[in-house]
Parts: sequence; C-alpha cells; structure tokens
Amino acid sequence: MRYAAIDIGSNAVRLLIADIIQNNDIISFKKNTLVRVPLRLGDDAFIDRRISAPKAADLVKTMSAFRNLMDVYKVSEYMACATSAMREAKNGRALAQEIEAVGIDLRIIDGGEEARIIYNSHIEQHLGNKKTYLYIDVGGGSTELSVFADTKLVASASFNIGTIRILDNQDKEETWEEMKAWVKSHTRMFKTVYGIGTGGNINKLSRLANDKSDKPISYAKLKSLYEYLNSFSLKDRINVLGLDNDRADVIIPACEIFLTLMKYGHLRQIIVPRVGLVDGIIQTLIDKNHTSTLVEKSLNKEKN
Repeated sequence: MRYAAIDIGSNAVRLLIADIIQNNDIISFKKNTLVRVPLRLGDDAFIDRRISAPKAADLVKTMSAFRNLMDVYKVSEYMACATSAMREAKNGRALAQEIEAVGIDLRIIDGGEEARIIYNSHIEQHLGNKKTYLYIDVGGGSTELSVFADTKLVASASFNIGTIRILDNQDKEETWEEMKAWVKSHTRMFKTVYGIGTGGNINKLSRLANDKSDKPISYAKLKSLYEYLNSFSLKDRINVLGLDNDRADVIIPACEIFLTLMKYGHLRQIIVPRVGLVDGIIQTLIDKNHTSTLVEKSLNKEKN
C-alpha cells in the first residue's frame, strides 16, 4: 500500500510517496520517492496578492505530473495541501479549481491546521518527559510556533514571518514584535526551554552545523554558521558552498528567524527531527485509515 502527500508551499512544491508498513499492530511508513519543484509562488502572492499566469501554469503542470506519478506508483490515497502563498493570493481559490481539473483535490489550509498536521508527524517522539519545548516551523510565508510542556501542547500561534516574505520586504515590524512578545510571554514561566525546528532550511542548517549527524544545534553554533554563510555573496553560496539556487538566498532569513526566536525564548538548543508537512500528511492518512482497524483488533483480542 502506498500513500502520497503534496505540499504547495511558498518556496517549493513537494510530492512524497510513501510505502505503508504494518508490523503486527504497528503501522509506519517508509519514504519511497520525494520530488521537490522550486516554484517560488510566494514572490507573486506576497507582493502582488495574486499568482501570475506563468507561475499558475507551471503549478498546474506540476500537479498534472504529480497526478501521473501517483498513478504510476499506484498510490491508493493522497492528501494535497496549500499553505500561505495560496491563502493570500486573490486567485488562490480559482487556481485550486484548475488543479482539481487535472485530478488533484486541493485543500488550502490555515496556519493552525498546518501546524496540527506537522505535529501529526509524531513530533512527541522527540519530546522528553518533564521538559519544555518551543516548536518552530519556518516556511516561506509564515512561522508556526507551539509550546509543549510535559509532552502536552499548551499554546500555539502562526505569524506572517517567512523567508520569502522577508526577501521580498513584505514582513512587517509589528508582526516581528508580536512574535517576540508571544514567545516571551509563553516561555518565561519555564526554567529551561529547548527548541524543535522543522522546515527545509533548518534541516539544511543542521547538516551544515553537524556534518550530517543529528545533534542539536546550540545558539552559539547557529549564530556562527549564520555569520559564516552571510560572509559569502549569494553567488558564492551557490558556487563555492554548493547550496541549491533556491536555498542559497532563503537560508539567511531562516537563520535570522531561528536566532530571534532562540534569543527571546532563551532556548539552549534546537533539535532538528527533519520532518515537515508531507510527513504529517502521511501520518494523518495512516491515522484516518488504520486507527479504527487497530482498535477493532484490540477489542477482538480482549474478547478472546
């Protein structure tokens, strides 16, 4: 059995095809194929408040290709979600209808639902009992924040601060101040707060900071890495450091967001589980289709 997840983000569009594995009563998934297309929809959405005809055409072509790939891989179920760029584009709903015409049923989700789906990637497995965490997901158009204490979600918020939005000078000072105030207000009562970071940029920063190992990143380590990356021109970050074209620019504002949140939340370090919206979508499909089956099996065992 295979499931698929589509994430239409502000920077890139992703398709994850995953094999569903059942081992006794444990249902898990293994990533089979991941396709990422850097369409940069946010450049249009955050400045012009609509997605241009050329980018809209590219998005529809990409969705058609994803539909064909899912058919070839014999995907039994999928979920497709669009986030801040499609939310803010005046023609987002009309574009969603064009995408439906090529066989993709698309949901435009708000920041709260986006956060809930990402949590569904079983982020709690990375939470230690009796510890407090600030969960940070940085995207192209928004940043989703949540506070966990003793593995329980105690507060959550979404802010229109994102990497593409910053590059396009569409971030607002008052939004930065709101985000800082929210972080201070929801973390100051805890003695020690750790960070959990998700998104393509923090995944890349984790690899750069830790030579591909999965160690947490300290504030000092991230600040040093930020200064190192920022010392290179955009061209040299691509040609000398080997960063992808669509990563070399957004990684700088991503650093700025994470450093700001670490400072105001007094975070000692950030754990990077390297999960994202597509992982959460796959887990959402698993929970939807297999939880009732597992409950039924459990009840049958009790009867026997």
